[in-house]
Parts: sequence; C-alpha cells; structure tokens
Amino acid sequence: MSILSAQSIRRLSTNTNQPLIAPFIERGVVAGKSFGLSSCTYDCRIAQDLTLEPLPFPVIVEALFLLEKGFPVGTEIGRIKRLASRVTQTKYKALASTIERFNFPHNVCGSVLDKSSYARVFITAFNTHLDPGWEGWLTVELVNLGDTIVTYRMGDPVCQIKFEWLDEPTDLPYKGKYNNQPDRSVESIHESD
Repeated sequence: MSILSAQSIRRLSTNTNQPLIAPFIERGVVAGKSFGLSSCTYDCRIAQDLTLEPLPFPVIVEALFLLEKGFPVGTEIGRIKRLASRVTQTKYKALASTIERFNFPHNVCGSVLDKSSYARVFITAFNTHLDPGWEGWLTVELVNLGDTIVTYRMGDPVCQIKFEWLDEPTDLPYKGKYNNQPDRSVESIHESD
C-alpha cells in the first residue's frame, strides 16, 4: 500500500462521475484553521454546530479514589452516585458528521486522523478505518480530553483523512451496515446474531 498524493486525491475527486470526495475544495481557511486538500490528506469540515465541554477529570479521580476504598457505606455511596451523575451529564463527547461525502473505489482505503490544531488542545477524533467500497457522509467520534470548552461552527475543520492505494482492487468491497450513511451523525449499529 502507498499513501495517495494531493494529485491523486484531486484526480479521484474531480475527474470521475463518482468522486472520492464531494464537495471537493482545493484549500481554504476558517477561524485560523485550514481545510480541504493537503499534501497527502484531506481536511474535512463539520456539518453542524457543536460544543464540547472538558472531561471532568478531578471528579473522575475523586470517584475512583472512593471506589478503591471498597464502596464505603453511608454517605460515600451517595457521593459516588452524585460524582458519576456529573460525569455522565458533561458533554465532553459527541458524534458529528462531515460536510463532505465519500465514495471509496475498490482500490483505495482511508484513515480518520486528528486535526493537529485540535489535537494541541486535546480534542481527539477517533482514528477509524474507511474500507474500499464504503460510501456516505462520515460520522466522526469526538472527545474533549483538555481543560477548556471547544466550540465548532458548521464548516469548521474537524479531522483529516489519509488515503492509501491497495496493491490491487479488493474482491470484498465494503457492503456493511454503515454503507450509504446519511448526512447526519450515525450512532453505533449492532448486527443481529
């Protein structure tokens, strides 16, 4: 496998009736962050407004400390429940979707990568694999591991995609449960037995 260059990403996105990326943008900047084509990646934009609060680490540390004490009786159990409630009510994680729609040919796969501007404030986009044959709008899983509130506005850069050539087109293109994903974030779908 080899990583696609800007030229290959551009060609697959502009010279075909089933573009790899649509809409395809050469390069742009919004709120001081770049999006669009890069030397060997493509920086995607978020399709909705989103605010991520910091993960309340002090609350988690306190709850873990109390749990290590072996669930002490009395008011400590109530305190653990209150701490757990504060953690679950914090909006430190979210699913988001991209403005861009993807259509992977049978000889190209991709990887979702963090956008470095957000990684430097400890926002992570879960690094997931995009199979050959997959198409649809991308759902991005975001978590704020930092200590500040981060707000995305529709159109802000959110993650980057690295594309790779397969040694030959796969005879098993993706036809799974997330194919033809709609233009909204999609929660986990569990397959039946």
